[in-house]
Amino acid sequence: MGRHWGRRNSRLFFSCREAIDYYQGVLGGEIRVLNEHGGNLMHAELHVGGSKLHFADSMGRPVRDEGDNVRIILDLETEEEMTRIFEALSEEGTVTVELQDTFFGALHGQIVDKHNVGWVMNHFRS
Repeated sequence: MGRHWGRRNSRLFFSCREAIDYYQGVLGGEIRVLNEHGGNLMHAELHVGGSKLHFADSMGRPVRDEGDNVRIILDLETEEEMTRIFEALSEEGTVTVELQDTFFGALHGQIVDKHNVGWVMNHFRS
């Protein structure tokens, strides 16, 4: 299964211990905890292919839960990988754009997952 997304680095803030385990289960990859303090994750990373998702606990700061202010874009190598990830993220989430073929030559879909993170997924057909 291909895991090349180019280089994408994003940081997600919330109570992240459950979330980072969830995303590893969906996307695969390796979790690296770089800094903990007082039972909180100050900096953790999920390495998938050549990309990293950065995670941090909100440390008591308010977190907006709209799921509409930031989206992570995944350009996936295979339709099978895209379908698997799309279905996994849609469990307990909201599909905002069903998987569909587009005028720009991609299978495309969008989801706001159970952690209120927005995802845009593409598989460009050759």
